[in-house]
This record gives sequence, C-alpha cells and structure tokens, in this order.
Amino acid sequence: MGSRRQWLKAALAALGGMGASRRGRALAAPAELVLPVDTPTQAYDFGAGGIAGWTIVAGQWTVEELADSPSGRKALVQRATRNEFNVVVAPGRFRDVDVSVMFKPISGREDASGGIVFRFDGGKYYVVRANAREDNFRLYHYDRGRRQIATAAVKAPALGRWHTVRLVAVGSHMQAWLDRALLLDHHDSRLGVGQVGLWTKADSVTAFDGLSVRGKKED
Repeated sequence: MGSRRQWLKAALAALGGMGASRRGRALAAPAELVLPVDTPTQAYDFGAGGIAGWTIVAGQWTVEELADSPSGRKALVQRATRNEFNVVVAPGRFRDVDVSVMFKPISGREDASGGIVFRFDGGKYYVVRANAREDNFRLYHYDRGRRQIATAAVKAPALGRWHTVRLVAVGSHMQAWLDRALLLDHHDSRLGVGQVGLWTKADSVTAFDGLSVRGKKED
C-alpha cells in the first residue's frame, strides 16, 4: 500500500512539474527583434526642419512651441478634432524598420491617442497606438476600415505627460513597446513595405517629439 501511495505522489509531482514548465514557457518574454548593426538611422528634429517633404493624409499637423518638449522648445502637434483618423507620413519607403517616438496626449473627450504608422502604401497601413482614455495598447491593420490584430492590457498612459512608443518590424514579425515595456509580439504579412508616419484618432490633440526611424530605404 505504501509503495502505491509513493508511486502516485511521484506521478502527481511529475505532472505538476510539467505544467509549471509549460506555463513558464508560455510566459517567457519573446526574443527582441534586431536589425543589422549597420542599419542607418534618421532622427527628425521638428523644431529645426518641421515636416518639409512629408505628406499630410488627414489632420492639422503643425510645429508649435512647447515648454516641456523633450528635445527642445518645439514639437509636432496634431489639432484636428473632426476626422476619423489623422495621419502624416514621412518620405521614403521601408521594409524592415525600428521606429520610436515620444508622444503627449494633450486633450480629447472621445479619444486621446498617439501612434506610429508603418508600411503605409496607397492608404493602407499598420498602426500601433496607445490611448489615454483606454487601458489597452493595440496594433491595427487599416484598409478602408480598421481591424485590430493584437492587443495588450495596460494602465492608460497619463494625459498631459510624455510617453514613448516603439515599433520594430522585420518581415512579417512585429513587436511594439509602450514606455520601454515590450507588450506586443505578432506576425502579419498583408503589407510588406511602405512609409512611416504618425497617427491620432477622432478628437485627440496630441504632441509628438523625438521621432527616430532606423531602416534601409527601399528604391
């Protein structure tokens, strides 16, 4: 009888260990995507160069004096409040890219968001965004309508404060960070190459600063 009980205890312990091991693997952080070390980087100083050469798809994007601008005294601000989405894109097309930007949600009753657009091509694009009115961080695909493809629960970024969003896309693999925390890891192959830009929604008034784009431009 004692031998049987000992065998059952050993079997249950083994099963419990397997379950813990599986849970550990499920919760393990994914390896971060890395671009080649010689990949060029372009930093945008909105205070010095504005958005000359950029394309305003929708919205009211202007460079304004902001006393708390992280990179100086000026930042890019989007102030349109009646569009469904507001998008501005920089010149150049990228396939694999590492993009980061600081954003400050200033106001918005319906929405107070900021995000990075990537692989913008003919009005189709991906966007990763955070919203001071919602406790989530999301990745969308847009093609005449928005479709959520990945989400993470977060504490809503504070209104009136600067936050950082970062996006890395290598092939179909995409990762996104909010305030230096890797929160999204997803694969999607619908769009392969396109422009990088910035995004807000609805009545969001949002400031952007310190945009950095690391990637090799496509011909």
